[in-house]
Amino acid sequence: MFIAKRAYCRIFQTAFRIAIPVLPYRKPEIIEGFSGLIPLLKKQQISSVLLVTDAGIRKAGLTSPLEELLAEAEIHCSIYDKTTANPTVDNVEEAAKQYTENGCQVIIALGGGSSIDCAKACGARIAKPRQSLAQMKGLLKIHKKLPTLIAIPTTAGTGSETTLAAVITDPKSHHKYPINDFCLIPRYAVLDPQITRSLPPALTASTGMDALTHAVEAYIGRSTTRQTREDALTAVSLIFENLSRAYHDGNDLEARKNMLHAAYLAGSAFTVSYVGYVHAVAHSLGGRYGTPHGLANAILLPYVLEAYGPSAHKKLHELAKAAGLCDGSESHEEGAKRFIQAVQDMKQEYHLEDSSIRVAARDIPRLSYFASKEANPLYPVPKLMNRKELEQFYYPFAQARRKEHDA
Repeated sequence: MFIAKRAYCRIFQTAFRIAIPVLPYRKPEIIEGFSGLIPLLKKQQISSVLLVTDAGIRKAGLTSPLEELLAEAEIHCSIYDKTTANPTVDNVEEAAKQYTENGCQVIIALGGGSSIDCAKACGARIAKPRQSLAQMKGLLKIHKKLPTLIAIPTTAGTGSETTLAAVITDPKSHHKYPINDFCLIPRYAVLDPQITRSLPPALTASTGMDALTHAVEAYIGRSTTRQTREDALTAVSLIFENLSRAYHDGNDLEARKNMLHAAYLAGSAFTVSYVGYVHAVAHSLGGRYGTPHGLANAILLPYVLEAYGPSAHKKLHELAKAAGLCDGSESHEEGAKRFIQAVQDMKQEYHLEDSSIRVAARDIPRLSYFASKEANPLYPVPKLMNRKELEQFYYPFAQARRKEHDA
């Protein structure tokens, strides 16, 4: 990266780090169980809500208990269940139209990060009906109060229930972009391990590794605070202690409860301290190929950490101690190596194969362009990389695709 661009990125990041204490960050209020929603809605005199979810979750019956409670309380529930794995502009526009036509007053998002992101963007469009989502992308472009947003995560990974970000895909350009504003942070979050029991092992693993990526990138970045460091370390510790248990025994409610807490803490950490190149590259893959975000993060994480080199060794060593991988007597380099290897071992245990990512070689320059545009200058990464340097994270998957084709 050119010296001038590097200096600009670091000055930009430093300005945001200095501003953290005065920015309106907040954590959503936690509600225990579906039943806790009804008194809240009654108190606010809510008569109609929009429930944003996806077809798979509704077909699995996960929305039924909430629908029944709302019906008993005589609160009308309009359901939008067309959210895709990488929510699109079309999803958001359809949901916003449904909200308006049904006279809804509150948005409830029930699902993984996709449903919650769709609900956030829906709220943004309702707050600013004359502005397109494309005009809101980036930082602090909304500046309006959204309808009350309640997030109910069905996976322990995205942390979307705590964040100020919504990631949306433009179906025409296949470009995946984030919208970031404090008003997007949900007002309330329902954390209930019962609702995650039906998650298949593969999804438990990929979303858990997503949470790990959030905690790691928040911790090793250059815009941390005491609180975000504490949240990230606790999240990493909880994930290493509980993800394997939740993966191998879906009925281990203690492990699932701890994973929900880990995802919440990791989300809180990266909301303030941001993420890094793992996310930037993963978003480009999701936008172009529909690669599930948690899966992409899990596969990319050890390779990006390795590429950061000595700039991340000290903090990775600290994460290794939090994960119980070393006792602190090792060198920073050795601690970092143990942590990166542990992530690779987790991928193997959970069958998160590199071959799951397919990249067309001709797309790499465009993918790295979008990754660089997203990350630079916003993400306070340990080591800055330009568009050309980011291409290294795509080529192995393009080669793997060619080898499979040749075979």
